[in-house]
Amino acid sequence: MSERFDHMLSRVEQLMDRIESALPRSLTQPDWNLSMAFRYRKRGAGYGAVEPVRRVGAMRLQDLREIEPQKEKIRLNTLQFVTGRPANNVLLTGARGTGKSSLIRACLDEFAAQGLRLIEVDKTDLIDLSDIVDLVSERPEKFVVFCDDLSFEDGEPGYKALKSILDGSIAVTSPNVLVYATSNRRHLLPEYMRENLSYTHSEDGEVHPGEVVEEKVSLSDRFGLWVSFYPFSQAEYLSIVAQWLSSFGVDKVAIDAARAQALVWALERGSRSGRIAYQFARDYAGKHVL
Repeated sequence: MSERFDHMLSRVEQLMDRIESALPRSLTQPDWNLSMAFRYRKRGAGYGAVEPVRRVGAMRLQDLREIEPQKEKIRLNTLQFVTGRPANNVLLTGARGTGKSSLIRACLDEFAAQGLRLIEVDKTDLIDLSDIVDLVSERPEKFVVFCDDLSFEDGEPGYKALKSILDGSIAVTSPNVLVYATSNRRHLLPEYMRENLSYTHSEDGEVHPGEVVEEKVSLSDRFGLWVSFYPFSQAEYLSIVAQWLSSFGVDKVAIDAARAQALVWALERGSRSGRIAYQFARDYAGKHVL
């Protein structure tokens, strides 16, 4: 009898452990002194955690060339934020590899000493965004929630969660939290030719978008600051190559000699982006040192 009771008790305890593991857990405060950048990760069913990034990739504002207007807009907005003045959520859109994500990392490096912290959140985890905001709302630091390469398909749950946090929830957004997002889509959702049929025209010829179009632009409209990035010209691309080669310690004579190879590299990759320039500079600098 005693053995049967012990067996049943053991089974009940196992069942309770499984139930507890499936239940959502409240977020716990990480050690905010361990890093200036953090990442939100899901750990099992209904369980997420904000974890420090042990090695943060170094990036400085002065390393980013040929995006001066965009750089100044983001820098000023971030400066306003860390000094306690009104600032906007930011959407950075445009051509791939032009420095959108690098610019956010560079701002973190610039203002970390003034209390700026970054929390990277994947698109699939945006449904937990309100919990993350609640976690940091009483902290003295300023937090940028960073969503990289953000875009949604129709019906994804993170879309409405982000929309609510940006502007639309009955709760006031915490003053120490902003959302910075990068995307190749200006309106963050796919756009189809058939949606043009939903436009209507008034008697005086004024065009009015239909409900589908209005819904698609409603999320991007909630970002107070839009910053657009454009493909680089050949001269701009070579300027970026020279900047990265210089940062890797390559001398001016070798930099000038690298121009033709840099153009061939870009031609083979089919793009003259900042990312391609950085990749060429790493390859060339490594071989030049050898």
